[in-house]
Amino acid sequence: MYDWLKRIFSSPKPDSLDSASTLLVAAAPVAVPITAPAPETAAAPVSPKASSSSWMQRNEVNAAFTDWLFARNVDADIFVSQIEKDILTTLDGIVKSKQSGANLVRRMPGVIPQLLQTLRNDDFSGAELARRISHDLVLVAAVIRIANSSVYSPGKPITSIEHAVLVLGQAGLRQLITSVALRPIIDLQSGQFTKLIAPKLWEQSEQCAIANRLLATGTPVDPFEAFLAGLLKDVGLIVSLRVIDQMSDGKQPIGSESFCNALINYGRILTCSIGREWHFPETVSRAIEEQGESRNAAVSPIGKVLATGDYLSKMHFLNRENRFPDHLAAYTRDLSESEQDCLAELGRVQEAV
Repeated sequence: MYDWLKRIFSSPKPDSLDSASTLLVAAAPVAVPITAPAPETAAAPVSPKASSSSWMQRNEVNAAFTDWLFARNVDADIFVSQIEKDILTTLDGIVKSKQSGANLVRRMPGVIPQLLQTLRNDDFSGAELARRISHDLVLVAAVIRIANSSVYSPGKPITSIEHAVLVLGQAGLRQLITSVALRPIIDLQSGQFTKLIAPKLWEQSEQCAIANRLLATGTPVDPFEAFLAGLLKDVGLIVSLRVIDQMSDGKQPIGSESFCNALINYGRILTCSIGREWHFPETVSRAIEEQGESRNAAVSPIGKVLATGDYLSKMHFLNRENRFPDHLAAYTRDLSESEQDCLAELGRVQEAV
């Protein structure tokens, strides 16, 4: 598994982009909250039961989450406007071009492949790992902050990177470093859509990744592949927001129901393209692809985990933001015991950040 992860982070510089793809090039990064990876003993293993939620329930929660993302109200248009049609036409050209994919996303920090290589072995050296982490100030801050969080209950303040490495352990470090490495670059000079929506999408992706790992425990699904599927699922959508910022004049409303549905679909296609170009396992790309297929289609085990993890993490966010519609409140009572445990764990992780 780490062979292809190494290839992801060691990719050469991207080739020049065509005029359509140039719209997606990012500039300086902006800080995005880092969600604390839950320690292996934080929650009991979740039983491998099928999701108790119906397709209609998931669809309604997805709609409510999209309303929150785009700050839509009940009077929002259903059909696409002319500017929305133009944006979708541009996205259609991008997903069909030979250059749609990984070259649209800024490459990851050079220290990441070294850290992942070190974490390959169960007998990794804590001192060596601490030395490598110390070369990346973002990772240093994240590792120490999370080691001091209530999730790990350190007792006394942890001030050294060596101590923090021991507290987080191999599993916690692997998730944290992968999350930092895959975080999309968000342009500080970008327009309103990227500024307002991209950080929310990424935070929800991190929560989905944690939920996926919990749900995969005790099932045939690899927990780390499930974790990666959650992190990757909306990278293409985040990239697509830059097209909106480049083409929007700020005067015409953007966010109709039909437009958002089409945008999410194009984002999913881009995500799968990026995942395959980065040589993620086909199971991960396929799981993401399955999220847009017919409700009657056969779904892989990891696809089912992703669908449930996405559903639970969106419920968590809507509740946190007081945007969970009253008529959907009963859905939390319809969750299985394992799903309720997972949702509760997301709340505990959120409190620790």
